[in-house]
Amino acid sequence: MVPTGAYGTWPSPIGASLAAAHDGRPEYVGVVGDEMWWTEPRPTEDGRRTLVRRRADGTEEPVLPAPWNVRSRVIEYGGSPWAGTVRATGPLVVFSHFPDQRLYAYEPDGDTPPRPLTPLSPVGGGLRWADPVVRPERGEVWCVLEEFTGEGPGDVRRVIAAVPLDGSAADDRAAVRELTDGTHRFVTGPRLSPDGRRAAWIAWDHPDMPWDGTRLMTGEVQEDGPFTGVRQAGGGDGEAVCQADWAADGSLLYVSDRRGWWEPYRLRPGSSTPAALCTGRAEEFGGPLWKVGMRWFHPLDNGLVAVIHGRGATALGILDPETGELVDAAGPWTEWAPTLAAHGSRVVGVAASPRSAYEVVELDTGTGRARVIGSAHDDPVDPAYYPEPQIRTFTGPDNREIHAHIYPPHNPDRSAPDDELPPFVVWAHGGPTGHAPLVLDLEIAYFTSRGIGVAEVNYGGSTGYGRAYRERLREQWGVVDVEDCAAVAEALAAEGTADPARLAIRGGSAGGWTAAVSLAVTRVYACGTLLYPVLDLEGWAEETHDFESRYLESLIGPPGEVPGRYRERAPIELAERITAPFLLLQGLDDVVCPPAQTERFLARMAGRGVPHTYLAFEGEGHGFRRADTMTRALESELALYVQVFGVTRFDVPLLELRK
Repeated sequence: MVPTGAYGTWPSPIGASLAAAHDGRPEYVGVVGDEMWWTEPRPTEDGRRTLVRRRADGTEEPVLPAPWNVRSRVIEYGGSPWAGTVRATGPLVVFSHFPDQRLYAYEPDGDTPPRPLTPLSPVGGGLRWADPVVRPERGEVWCVLEEFTGEGPGDVRRVIAAVPLDGSAADDRAAVRELTDGTHRFVTGPRLSPDGRRAAWIAWDHPDMPWDGTRLMTGEVQEDGPFTGVRQAGGGDGEAVCQADWAADGSLLYVSDRRGWWEPYRLRPGSSTPAALCTGRAEEFGGPLWKVGMRWFHPLDNGLVAVIHGRGATALGILDPETGELVDAAGPWTEWAPTLAAHGSRVVGVAASPRSAYEVVELDTGTGRARVIGSAHDDPVDPAYYPEPQIRTFTGPDNREIHAHIYPPHNPDRSAPDDELPPFVVWAHGGPTGHAPLVLDLEIAYFTSRGIGVAEVNYGGSTGYGRAYRERLREQWGVVDVEDCAAVAEALAAEGTADPARLAIRGGSAGGWTAAVSLAVTRVYACGTLLYPVLDLEGWAEETHDFESRYLESLIGPPGEVPGRYRERAPIELAERITAPFLLLQGLDDVVCPPAQTERFLARMAGRGVPHTYLAFEGEGHGFRRADTMTRALESELALYVQVFGVTRFDVPLLELRK
């Protein structure tokens, strides 16, 4: 007989250190010769990322030891940080090293360390590189160059550039050849046509974010100079192209939301009219371009196209562009990350499911068989402790649909008293132009296995449900997101799923904003957890990085036209209305949501008698990456709920709630 225990008191084998050690996921898969490579997180090694190499015989090994950190800072969120090719001496990889942001070349089968290709520049400024393409026949690597020209976050230009592979630019910026003229504020890396004569890339400008409107650009490749004959081949105001690439026949393939959903199109050589390749499905074949080099599709040599698609959840499919026929890969995966590589009949991506964390998956398009070939997650936990999610749709204000994933408390070793309802924590995802995927997350399991439920809300403004759903948040940030989260929480309480007196809200970045505003304008929650949140709108535009510095114009409205909204909605201006206890977690190296915002917010809260704890972490930026940081953050969050919800536990450090 299973013992009975109050919700929140259950013992669990899923500790905070275990969840932290398995945080992150493989990213940026690619082909080097006949081998598959990808980047992989190392939370226990100061949060660095390494390159992993899977040889043709199936053996797997990390390529770069500590302290090498394969990660770009272009637009702060980064992008594809590496590319590879094969030469007579073996593989050659080019990668961005996070601490100094230089490009390095490395031959893993040789006996020399990585050698720099680009000049050393000040940490946090100077030169940054991303989305590379190695061109061995030209002795160059082509990529995005982000160059800071002054002290302010807006003093920056971005171009597509060619870096010599011989190292001649390691001490000479002038040796870097610029291929575009900097007309556009933002660009992605080039995609080269099969004959190498044309290039395609995506560009956009303030105040648009890349999901508002982007331009698909093409140009002719020259022997020595910049691209010529540059023109716009697609996209524009109100149309967001999120990826482009060339098919084997020279057609230009791209994904655009021109009809309300991100869908694939083909532009044949010599034509100016694109043709939709997969119509009438009302689902997404793309997503928000938060990082340069994201891939939702990959052309195959036989003319077919591997695509990631879906509505809410995603699948990997093979699309025949001639007939529109789409066949999905079989398997348990419910979420495919926007990274794909292809080699012959094989397609490789990164996928996860409610029972498995993100893992590297290979699809053999000839047989239709999919298999796991690599994983950063080998969890020593009985899957019986994993949460069992429910996909739910709730009704919010104005009868609008709200999508959510509900994770009730679950533990095979414990049951709860019949007369007790469980506490629940509403999770507001970041972005806010993003979504909560339906995948195994040990942080969620950390709570559910202890008897605390989690509700992930894909509030209005989330991606995965079409442009109209995404546009619900236009000028309504701090209203629609807050209302939708509260509607889900109240519905769970009304139906008897959650204890109405023991509801909490948590979120990071934009989700931290939603959590903070929710504590101020609703009385739904008993407490909240704010991770590196947006708190001060008037200060944020000047303090944050260039990429998001005009984001508020779509989320709140043009500041010159609606200045009152910036004061009315900001948590720092609503501080006197917050009465519930909260935990605030902040990285001191965060340039997206700088700690100065947190300090100003806490100054407003001082002396108001609201219990709260502030934890600041040296060496952490926007999103925690170090295992010790994530462990302390998770244990502190549980401690908040234990104390506020009145749960008896003796294995959680006491959280000092100051007033």
